[in-house]
Parts: sequence; C-alpha cells; structure tokens
Amino acid sequence: MTVPGALLGLALGVGLLLVWRSGPRAPQRRTTARRPGRRQQLISAAGLTGINPAQLLALQVVLGLVVAVLVLVTTGTITISLAFGAFGAATPHLLVRRLAGKRRADLREVWPEVVDNLASAVRAGLSLPESLSALAVRGPEVLRAPFARFAADHRATGRFAECLDRLKDDLADPVGDRIVETLRVAREVGGSDLGRVLRTLATFLREDARARAELETRQGWIVQAARLAVAAPWVVLLLLATQRQTLAAYDSPAGTAILVGGGAVCFVAYRLMLRIGRLPQDVRVLQ
Repeated sequence: MTVPGALLGLALGVGLLLVWRSGPRAPQRRTTARRPGRRQQLISAAGLTGINPAQLLALQVVLGLVVAVLVLVTTGTITISLAFGAFGAATPHLLVRRLAGKRRADLREVWPEVVDNLASAVRAGLSLPESLSALAVRGPEVLRAPFARFAADHRATGRFAECLDRLKDDLADPVGDRIVETLRVAREVGGSDLGRVLRTLATFLREDARARAELETRQGWIVQAARLAVAAPWVVLLLLATQRQTLAAYDSPAGTAILVGGGAVCFVAYRLMLRIGRLPQDVRVLQ
C-alpha cells in the first residue's frame, strides 16, 4: 500500500472511531419533568408534606362512607345519608384548600422579609448558596424548614441548580418561584444589579400585600354570610330528618329529585359566589 493510501485509510479509521465514540457520549436531551397534577399542587400549596393525592382521595372516600353510614343509622333514609356522605367526602378537600389559602396569606406577609435578608446577604458579599442557607436560621419561622432542607441538600451534593428545583417544590408559591429563578439567572450569567432587583421586588411585595389585606378584610364578612346561607338549608334538613313524616317524604322519587335539585343549586350558587368574590391570584408559571 502506498503512503497516501495508508494515510487515507488511517484518516478513515480515525474518523469512524470518532463517530462511533461520539454516539453514547453525545449530549442527551433533557427530559421534561412531569408537571404535578392540580391535587398535588394544592397539597404542596397547603404545606402538607406527609400526604399524597391518593391518600387524600382515600381519606375522602372513607370519611364519606363513615358519614353516610352514621346518618343512615340515625335517620334510616338512604337519600339523606347519601347527600351528607357527599358533604363528608368533600370536607377533606375543602380543608386542604383552606390550609392552602391560609399558608398563601401567611407567606404573602413574610416574603418581603425573605427578600430583604437575601439582599442584605448579597450586599455583605455572601454567595447565593450561603445567602439561601442562612434563611434557615435568620428567615421567617414558617419558611425555615424548606431553606434548611436546601442547605442540607447543597452541603450533600453541591449542585446548586438541582437544589433550587427542590426548593421550589418545597416552597410551592409563585413568589418563591420568581425569587428562585432570579437567583438562578444571577448565578448563571452574573450581574451586579441583583441587590437592586431584590429591593425593588421587596417594595412591590409589600404594596401588594397591603392592598390585598385591605380587600380581603372588606369582603370577608360577605363571603362568610354566603357560606352560611348555603349551609343553612342542609342543617335544617338534618333537623327535620328526625321526623318520620319528613323521612317518608324524602324517600319518595319526588323527595329524591328535590334533594338532587337543591344540592345542584347550592353547588352552583357556592361556586358562583367564590368566582365573584375571588381576588386575582398569582399563578405558578415558573414551576
């Protein structure tokens, strides 16, 4: 074989070897994490770390059956027991929603303090992981546990981006998402305006919390009155269920139709009341 032919064969072999070696080592496309469902987002927003959607559903089913059996034993009427069994099954979900709203309101009050602490730490020259880890000690009480888990994860792995993702899941709050993504961008691309951005965000959060608290105070008594108006007919029904004539009437097809129609009207009216009185809420678009 001539020298040019040998060089050509060697170059071809090296090229094929490089192509073969580049296959398994080529950058793999990062798979998109599965977005949690609405029930999982609600549980996370409520701060319930020891329960999952399947357990919540099981709790609803069990509670609904228990309430239905108790009402059936007390009144002996299947239709009324089914109606109150449905109320019992919906109770855990409503409680979780209430906890989520309360936690969201509590976080709304403390986020400006968190942002101020981060801005002070950055201005003092601390790194971003150190600034976040310090919130486990100096931050608000309601948020110390998530930041403590972030500090432990970062000490164990040293992977700032992955620890930020877990921190977002623990916080489960739109403001937390914005803060985390701001710190991620500052970590990746750098910049000297991080302190000014955080101080501006803290001012905006304080103004938003002040305006929202005033609106919620004004509409609170209206919402409570509407809820009482929805619950009152069913309390009266439960009291009337002690009368034998009432039980016989609701066991008939007409009585069943009245219960179903009344339940549908109450559900539609309650949902309409919530929609009319609902204030705009931040959506987690950065999760």
